[in-house]
Amino acid sequence: MLSRGICFSARALRASNGSLRSSAAPHSRPSIWTRPGGVLPLRLRVVSLALGYPDQALERAQAALALASELSHPQSLDQALCSIAQTHQYRREEDPTREQAERAIAVSTERGFQMRVAMATVLRGWALAIQEEGTEGMVQLRQGLASYRGCGAAAYGTYYLAMLAERYEQAEQPEEGLSVVGEALALVDKSGERWWEAELHRLNGLLLLQQIAPDEQQQAETCFQRALDIAKRQYAKSWELRAAMSLSRRWRDQGKHEAARHLLSEMYSWFTEGFETPDLKEARTLLDELTPPRAAAELS
Repeated sequence: MLSRGICFSARALRASNGSLRSSAAPHSRPSIWTRPGGVLPLRLRVVSLALGYPDQALERAQAALALASELSHPQSLDQALCSIAQTHQYRREEDPTREQAERAIAVSTERGFQMRVAMATVLRGWALAIQEEGTEGMVQLRQGLASYRGCGAAAYGTYYLAMLAERYEQAEQPEEGLSVVGEALALVDKSGERWWEAELHRLNGLLLLQQIAPDEQQQAETCFQRALDIAKRQYAKSWELRAAMSLSRRWRDQGKHEAARHLLSEMYSWFTEGFETPDLKEARTLLDELTPPRAAAELS
């Protein structure tokens, strides 16, 4: 259900708690899969963030990491480290993403967990690309993705491709980025992995805005609206906020300040946590920019 992104539902995941536990023998070595409730926080962290609760997502990832460390079970620790690195990446926090990814690489390399090494390398590459080590970051991101595929892994494929496309957008390389987004959207249709679909359409719009052709720039607004609609259908408030910000910036640039402010204000006011994350900080800054001085004074 989660990877397909049909509907992010914490209630459904809680209801499936029993099915998320391993049926391992009573005397098997304790792990997050055999400990009652151990693996559930790893599942719920993605749901929590998508639903608009980024702080709860991080708390769940931290709880899983604490349990894995307590159990001294290598596979559990490896899983938990990759998961917390992913959670920081979802929250767009490059420093802790890099830190936890490097810890995951060290543990996974020592134990020979090649798929986890690949996953963590993608995450480290994403963080490096932001931290003004763009070339090296892109190299690691692509190498990690190639290694991940080489392991025969397919899950999270659209998510990893989105990270690569995002870096191309940052580097103002729209043709390369659009090619990656096209590959990811084709994978969405083929695999049914739709949990990152809204973000892919938003990235498609950002990359189209970097194209010179006016008709392609107009298509960008359609992409932002599509991302918004998909996120709404999935109840994915975090992705809906990102789509709303992209669309609001587009309307601002077109002089549609009131429409942009209304869209973003309605979206921002929904949130009750995560105000220190980059997404919500940027949303607040953009909202302040769009709010007339008199109205801003009344709000304060």
